[in-house]
Amino acid sequence: IYRKLRREHPANLVFIEACDEALLRRFSETRRPHPLGHDRPVREGLRRERQMMAPIRKLANVVIDTSNFNVHELRQFITERFKNPDRRPLLVSLVSFGYRFGIPGDADLVFDVRFLPNPHFVPQLRRYSGKDGRVARYMRSFPQTGEFLRRIEGLLTYLIPHYIREGKSYLTIAFGCTGGRHRSVMMAEVIRRALGRHGYTTKVVHRDLNR
Repeated sequence: IYRKLRREHPANLVFIEACDEALLRRFSETRRPHPLGHDRPVREGLRRERQMMAPIRKLANVVIDTSNFNVHELRQFITERFKNPDRRPLLVSLVSFGYRFGIPGDADLVFDVRFLPNPHFVPQLRRYSGKDGRVARYMRSFPQTGEFLRRIEGLLTYLIPHYIREGKSYLTIAFGCTGGRHRSVMMAEVIRRALGRHGYTTKVVHRDLNR
């Protein structure tokens, strides 16, 4: 029925999803059982739901991963995505993380920045995060930092237009260091600003900053 309607009337079918970890957290916070598994673990209900919804997901021409959204961010994204036809149809999420806590499961691209000098081993910088200017200046004092940033910016400004042409609406780029407090945070912040200068809509999530 939907295929016939789409042939006759221009329409978007939007499929909203999230990773299991995010959904498990949401069910835990609301203290509600999964509607497909009142007498079973939530994870089993999620598995059955994904199986049931798989055919509809294949029909969708817009798939939105809400794993890193709260309700306000999702509302903003939906408004921006469908209200203004002139905006670039892609939200780029920059995520910093620590490898000791695991790689983000929803990351499309992952960059390991543990090869960069670690501010953690500089006593006067250890207590500051990668958002602090002192940490950023320290890291930029090493030539490999600037070279890496230039190469990553060039790679992403090449890749993103191709993702847009393929209809991708949400791109997650993750930067990982050991603990997720210094190097990865600084990289995510700098690349977010760089992509913003190119006109892309971005958000940043520092997953492990406060661990």
